[in-house]
Amino acid sequence: MIRRVLFPSFTWCCRLVTIWLLATVLLGPGGAVSAGSIEVWYGPEDRPLEHLVRVYDRAKRYIFVASYGFTSPLSVKALVEATRRGVDVRILTDRERLNDPKQRAALSALREAGIPIKVNQHDSLMHLKQVVVDDEVNTSGSMNQTTSGNQYNDERLDIIRDHAITVRAREKFLSLWKDQERFQEWK
Repeated sequence: MIRRVLFPSFTWCCRLVTIWLLATVLLGPGGAVSAGSIEVWYGPEDRPLEHLVRVYDRAKRYIFVASYGFTSPLSVKALVEATRRGVDVRILTDRERLNDPKQRAALSALREAGIPIKVNQHDSLMHLKQVVVDDEVNTSGSMNQTTSGNQYNDERLDIIRDHAITVRAREKFLSLWKDQERFQEWK
């Protein structure tokens, strides 16, 4: 009878050790297992920007946007509304894109709503296409926040719902935001 009680415990411990060893081998030291989810939206058929705007509409604390191209009235409207709800909205973009009148108009509307905007001062592109929201959601992919990126271009938008990955994305955004040599406020 003692053997019956010990055997299931022993088997359970062996399974646990086996899972731990397998995770260590597959993930390497410091690797992490995540229970998050990823939604993948392709343009033009999935109209990815509309999915992103829904993320903006649900934001409670902050929305940090890094986008090379930013001309979409949908994005502008959603971010202005988020600011009115008290959400901290910040934008990083590329200074060369300021030559586009549509980009300049979109950014001007955002700035008038009180949204701070910084542009790169370095010679390379600020080519990130990332949004970070409330430490729970971040996005990645090829899509710029433009009408073309939503309705015409072959694009991809990944909406990642994972706390650990999102916190890392937030830290990257904030490191760029604080880098006064590489990024300055657009006035």
